[in-house]
Amino acid sequence: MEFDAVILAGGRSSRLGGAPKSRLVSGGRTLLELSLQAAHGAGTIVVVGPDPGPLPAGVLTCREEPPFAGPAAAIGAGLGALAAHRSAGGMDRPTPALTLVLACDMPRVTAAVTALREALETGLEGDGVLAVSADGRRQPLAGFYGTAALQRSVAEAARRGALENASVSALLASLDVRGLGVPPGSTDDVDTWDDAAALGVSGQGPDERSGAPRLNPTLEENGEEPG
Repeated sequence: MEFDAVILAGGRSSRLGGAPKSRLVSGGRTLLELSLQAAHGAGTIVVVGPDPGPLPAGVLTCREEPPFAGPAAAIGAGLGALAAHRSAGGMDRPTPALTLVLACDMPRVTAAVTALREALETGLEGDGVLAVSADGRRQPLAGFYGTAALQRSVAEAARRGALENASVSALLASLDVRGLGVPPGSTDDVDTWDDAAALGVSGQGPDERSGAPRLNPTLEENGEEPG
């Protein structure tokens, strides 16, 4: 299954006192590292948000404009960066039919992404599929979407001046997206320090780690890179 990935790593983290969610740690890995791992297999990955620090080779980064303009604007920025990357230097690579959209605040999200990918092995029905938690909550920031449909939705919202500060639910409102139940806890996210404690997530100072985030150790041993 061919897909690109947009990882949202911005936001003000106001309920965390401004601590960047991407640098919080679970099981010895940052939430950004875990998000990159969940997106393993993507043709190209783009991280949208403030400077994320070193990234694995081949992983792109960009920022929504204006900064902190919300997740819908960040998705638009990520899609734009992916399109620019494909066209750079006269590259003639087809656009993947699917784009994974993933928030950088769910430490156990790999299990959700795996379930979504398995459901898509027989093909995409409609415009996308997103994760639904055990309690029935839809999580649009853990979903695979038809790239063309998502691009059209972003373009239409931008044309109406409705992209900035818009919710992802509003961005997807015109799309035919189905929900899929995923393993319990796999879309639990970190919005507060209480959430972090419940999920075994700890704070991480920006100077306490060095080097680029790691991908799957097998990939690193084989010298493989995304993109």
